[in-house]
Amino acid sequence: MAPPQSGGGGAAAGDLLETELLAAAASKEDEEAAPAVKATSTSGSPADDERGAGATTSSRVRRGARLAAAQLQEVFLGTRLFPLFSAVPLAVAAQHLRLGRAWVFVFSLIGMAPLAERVSFLSEHIADTAGPTAGGILNATCGNVPELIIALFALHKEKMEILKWSLLGSILSNLLLVLGSSLLCGGLANTGKERPLDRRQADVSIGLLMLGVLCHILTLLSKYSNRTGDIISSSGSVLELSRLSAIVMLTAYFGGLIFQLKTHRQSFEQEDSSESTNTSDDDGSSVIGFTSAVIWLIGMTVLIAVLSNYIITTIEEASESLGIPLRFISIILLPIVGNAAEHAGAIIFAFKNKIDITLGIALGSATQISLLVVPIILIVSWVNGIPMDLDLNLLETGSLVMTVFTTAFTLQDDKWHYLKGFNLTLCYIVIAVCFFTIKALPSKLIE
Repeated sequence: MAPPQSGGGGAAAGDLLETELLAAAASKEDEEAAPAVKATSTSGSPADDERGAGATTSSRVRRGARLAAAQLQEVFLGTRLFPLFSAVPLAVAAQHLRLGRAWVFVFSLIGMAPLAERVSFLSEHIADTAGPTAGGILNATCGNVPELIIALFALHKEKMEILKWSLLGSILSNLLLVLGSSLLCGGLANTGKERPLDRRQADVSIGLLMLGVLCHILTLLSKYSNRTGDIISSSGSVLELSRLSAIVMLTAYFGGLIFQLKTHRQSFEQEDSSESTNTSDDDGSSVIGFTSAVIWLIGMTVLIAVLSNYIITTIEEASESLGIPLRFISIILLPIVGNAAEHAGAIIFAFKNKIDITLGIALGSATQISLLVVPIILIVSWVNGIPMDLDLNLLETGSLVMTVFTTAFTLQDDKWHYLKGFNLTLCYIVIAVCFFTIKALPSKLIE
């Protein structure tokens, strides 16, 4: 449940640099406009006064344009994924020109990667004002925006299988791929110098994930709990159990927030303070302040919503056109794109031997999906009269159970090395191959 810890002072530094940039531009423009103002004051005619006011207005416009250009450069060119931004207009063009559902899906999927990464980048600037732990939770929440938006569009179109698969895939991706590849890369880069794990983060997150797993298992088993063995007759009880479980899961999540942010905040802040001073080195040169970050974040979220709508609309036809199983696209491909920011950040911190932050990224994001996003979607469907439950079917539930238990076993002590990451990554590959090769399950397992 402990999320990635945000670096302290990044947003403040961005606001300061933004102010300095405006001040420097203002002084330069004032020097340029000084002769005109001086001439105006000596002549005193109304026409000259109007020209002086025009010079001041134009200088302000130029200052704003310079700041906007600097922010545009940082937002769009400040990531190594910036070439992928070209896929966003291509997706829109493919949709309106009716170039084919497969092209719309592919361009939308590619365009989601840089947008998700920039959402994480902008959320860091906002989170820096909230303190290490609260800011980290906010950062992880914003990092899950793509998954939440995709899930809401899938719910709106009542594509329940895609909805459940995408949320399941996000949990599997964070626990196995993101955490596994980070431990693998960090272990290889820091062989013999691995810092011990702080188990407080892992204990809180694993405990909450176990609760989520229990809710899914009981929902699956409740279908077979009646005496007649008739699965259909128990569908009403499954739906009722799922909705009540959603309330319990939300209660557990907010209980975890109270634990971290109030009753035991000092323990987590102590751990965070030493890391936060080391993670803000790159924030000092930012021209993005708090207000600007909020505006840019809203803009990126709108673009993500547009592409998410395209993805959900075209995913089934794209699956048929590309010959890729729908289950594989939903569980494997969509979460990899949505978790691009978390994945990159976790590996970077692992390379720097800051493994506790890596744990916060992977476990925090998985916990939020399991105990926050999933219950929210269930409650929204409940309010709108859409019959959605926690039943993931047998194979999907088994994958979730084994993933959480494998992760818990991997983090049972305070030691880590590349072999643990290698094993987690291989587990993810096995699951991916399974969902790619098994295109259809027997009806008895699906029901």
